[in-house]
Amino acid sequence: MTQHFPALLIIIPLLSALIVSAMGWIDRRWCFPLAVASLAGALAVSVGLCAQVMAAGPIVYKMAGWRPPIGIVYVIDYLNAPVLVVILAVALLNLISAKTWIERDFAEKLSAYLALYLMFLSGMVGIVATGDAFNLYVLLEIGSLTGYALIGLGKERAPLSSLNYLFMGTIGASFYLLGIGYIYIATGTLNMADIATMMPKLAGSGTLFLALVICMAGLFVKMALFPLHGWLPNAYSNAPSASAGLIAPLTTKVMIYAMVRVGLTVFTPEFTFSRALLSEAIVWLAVAAIVTGSLLALMQRRLSRMLTYIIVAEVGYMVGGFWLGNKAGVTGATLHIINDAAMTLTLFMAVSAIVWKLGSDRFEDLQGLFGKMPFTMTGFVLAALAVIGIPPTCGFFSKWYLISGGIDAGQWGFVAALLFSSLVNAVLFFRIFEIAFFEPFAEGHGHHDHGPAMSEAPVTMVVPLILAALSLIALGLYTGDIVTKLIQLAIPAGIA
Repeated sequence: MTQHFPALLIIIPLLSALIVSAMGWIDRRWCFPLAVASLAGALAVSVGLCAQVMAAGPIVYKMAGWRPPIGIVYVIDYLNAPVLVVILAVALLNLISAKTWIERDFAEKLSAYLALYLMFLSGMVGIVATGDAFNLYVLLEIGSLTGYALIGLGKERAPLSSLNYLFMGTIGASFYLLGIGYIYIATGTLNMADIATMMPKLAGSGTLFLALVICMAGLFVKMALFPLHGWLPNAYSNAPSASAGLIAPLTTKVMIYAMVRVGLTVFTPEFTFSRALLSEAIVWLAVAAIVTGSLLALMQRRLSRMLTYIIVAEVGYMVGGFWLGNKAGVTGATLHIINDAAMTLTLFMAVSAIVWKLGSDRFEDLQGLFGKMPFTMTGFVLAALAVIGIPPTCGFFSKWYLISGGIDAGQWGFVAALLFSSLVNAVLFFRIFEIAFFEPFAEGHGHHDHGPAMSEAPVTMVVPLILAALSLIALGLYTGDIVTKLIQLAIPAGIA
């Protein structure tokens, strides 16, 4: 049975989406438990695969027994094994946390919403696991189309935000597909490993260089790298809380993973980083993303909107780190995919709980929140400290690798941007802490005599939030194992 684990990663959520959809016609009460059980099963499979990879090395699974390059293979290796675990853990925790939202907002279309949720996960997991460049495009579209629907189901401006996302996402996917077409013209294969074996003979190929540029341009649109980020703030801040808690932590990170996978496995590091001018330009684009995202976050007066611009800056962290082209930078970028998914999940779950109780996430409505919602704010504070980069949270360690990579590469602009962003994040979050703890100002150093009465979010929201917040410390404490036993084993020897 274990030899089929790579296939089960896709099959479990995909078939569960069908079953949950059908169950909506029979007995809706079973829809949510079935969705949770399927994600728990897929998470257990991903943990088992990660353990297998750590014990025995990468796993290559031939779909239907067809050998590559004719057949499609799924590859579970040191690079994607931890990413798969994080994706499914994020999806499971968010689904449990969002139960009250889903049952309230989608009572009449519960099965349809949960089916979309599971299909989105199938796309995200497939993108990470596939070893075929065209299959990655197919799964990219599965994840994207369901993501558009999950956002568009929201109220007010959500449908328009989803439409804008659809336009930009379609452009990005079309660019990636065009790049894959050029790869096929030059190599005659779509299998990632097969393409890599041909790269040394085609090192001077203008067609492949054009394919690299076009593929990366498409992925930059999908991950919302500045200045291609315009769709993201509206899409994430106007989405239903249950959808935002899933899409915000995963979509940009999976696209960045795709960038890393295509750069290392398809084009190989020797080809990807062979044009110093291209790498330099992308690093400076990442610097612009970090600075601009941080400054735009400072201008916001809604918590969810502020977080979306922090995501824009975080995308710059990972893109810049990868295109430094050295071991520390690539390590930091890959590690930050894992860490940022966990940090973003925790923050959006906290905002979801706040909005559930207050009906708003505007700064002026957050007064006295530490007294009203102490457990929610504890989770929020831990996530904020991780985003700022305070040890022993996970955010500190990935930033350490990114800064080290910038220093090794002599990219002082990138290093300065990282430090600037960390300082801005400190200002952003401590401004929230001040409002939520000290305001409204009264006699006695800003506190009421007895403080506001505690009124927490439902336990189904608070418990997953606390677990996600604690995972930020756990990821920080086990960074050494994650880096040495997984990530650095995935980095090719040619990257120093």
